Amino acid sequence: MAIPKVTPTQAELDSTKTGGKHRADKSGAKHKKDAKHHKKHHGTWNDKHWRWVETPDGDWRVQGYIFHHKHKPPKHHFRGPGPKPPVRPKSLAAAPAVAAAGSGLPAGAYQGVFGPAQATRLITRAGFGPGPGQAAQLASLGLIGAVQSLTRPSGAAVLSGPPATDEDGDPLAPADIWGHDHLWWLDRMIRTSQPLVERMALVFHDWFATSEGGVSKAQQMIDQSNTFRANCFGSFLDLFKAVTVDPAMLQWLNGAENVKGAPNENYAREMMELFSLGADRGAYTEDDIREQARALTGWDYEWSSELGSHNFHFNPKRHDTGVKTVFGRSGNWNWEDACRLCVENPYHPSFFVEKLWSYFVGAPPSEATRASLEAIYVGSGLQIRPVLEEILISPDFYEGPPMVKPPVVHLTTMLRATGRYIDTTAWTWLCNEAGQQLFWPPNVAGWDDSRWLDTSRMRARWNIVDFVLEGIAANPWESSHPYSQTETAPEAVDKALASWGNPELRPEHRAELLAFAQRVEGLITANWEKGPYRGLRQNALLQLIGVSPDLLLQ
Repeated sequence: MAIPKVTPTQAELDSTKTGGKHRADKSGAKHKKDAKHHKKHHGTWNDKHWRWVETPDGDWRVQGYIFHHKHKPPKHHFRGPGPKPPVRPKSLAAAPAVAAAGSGLPAGAYQGVFGPAQATRLITRAGFGPGPGQAAQLASLGLIGAVQSLTRPSGAAVLSGPPATDEDGDPLAPADIWGHDHLWWLDRMIRTSQPLVERMALVFHDWFATSEGGVSKAQQMIDQSNTFRANCFGSFLDLFKAVTVDPAMLQWLNGAENVKGAPNENYAREMMELFSLGADRGAYTEDDIREQARALTGWDYEWSSELGSHNFHFNPKRHDTGVKTVFGRSGNWNWEDACRLCVENPYHPSFFVEKLWSYFVGAPPSEATRASLEAIYVGSGLQIRPVLEEILISPDFYEGPPMVKPPVVHLTTMLRATGRYIDTTAWTWLCNEAGQQLFWPPNVAGWDDSRWLDTSRMRARWNIVDFVLEGIAANPWESSHPYSQTETAPEAVDKALASWGNPELRPEHRAELLAFAQRVEGLITANWEKGPYRGLRQNALLQLIGVSPDLLLQ
């Protein structure tokens, strides 16, 4: 599927500006023959190209325009328009007029009950779990209202609750102390009024995986995360451009070492394979990578022992100004063109919607769903929000299989449920042991979701739960406030669940916890054991709930 080239390039805009010797007249008569004959005028080649433009009824028509080349284009140079895009359906979230009969919901949306359980899944996958009472509040908004409360926040995010500290009560220094950047982001995840913004920042941190191990200072990684926040709902092309020249990325994938005469292919390869098109799909060739690397040349920076790498800027002297041929299209492409060419590649829409879908739904989309999402993406001008909203109201989101929570999501959902804030640096090394330290993805492909619960990571999850329960766990041996000697097994289970914010358990899991609680009572034989054993039972129940599938899955 081709992307319609609706937004003109700067060269196209220049070719139609009023005034000058090469102004295109309104009738276009001046360029009637340019489709077959390319005329050279004062150092430029006027070349007729074609593109698809949308008609008012959602269909597409071919439009011609004049493109000025600085050099004569090669034979068989691509002039468009490519395959015709599909007729664009209206976005489900923005088209309540197409509601299923009697439901009040858009056709194709999830039509089942939207109660606290569904709201919990929504705020957990599109955020970091509900705080006290939040699931019921979201459920009261209905499906569309709940989704749009997350996808359409207004104003700046507000952080509620006590600011993050270390175990001594001192404020964090995220740009200066190892691990404090991880804590800084966890704090935002816990306290933010815009949880989906933080979740999308995490998604794009994994999508455009960049590591602090490849930059000169932690602040550059923090700045990159702010780029993700600022662009998480807008144009993917704008985000792609911002990431391409982001100082952290320019260092991580050697963009600032990519110069005319000695192009570095690292970023050119990953921008196709991992960021926009996908590997082994026939979307690009090795020649495309080499030519794209030439288009990306020109970025530079300064370095000092005091500031590290700084003053990232474009240096025209380092840029290759020759004609490059990428995806069969030739021109004097630059770094902005490199991003644009990727998203105009016909393989991009399917890559984008399937990758975004994978962060929110546990099974691949059907062919019909994928095609619908692609059409929405293309028709919106490559906007992220419309596709995201469609995913969050889809039946697959609510009826599909559960997904394993990444370690930082598991942690933050527990802290939010228990009302605890960042008050220890232990979360850095604990999350690292569980396989996910923020700003330190393992490689440019990001984290491997299939490894979250392997045998080397589960012990870390157990330890994370243990640390979360500090301050909540009972002290079975405290004589001044002895534990209840009469608490029954059902009461013990209810109390443990209440400490976790009353998460919904599968019936068989709750039955197993109750059976365990009853077995403990059978072990109490001496008078002195009545209170302490019940206190120990309560702590065991808290721990078992924290590492249960019900809290590990989302």
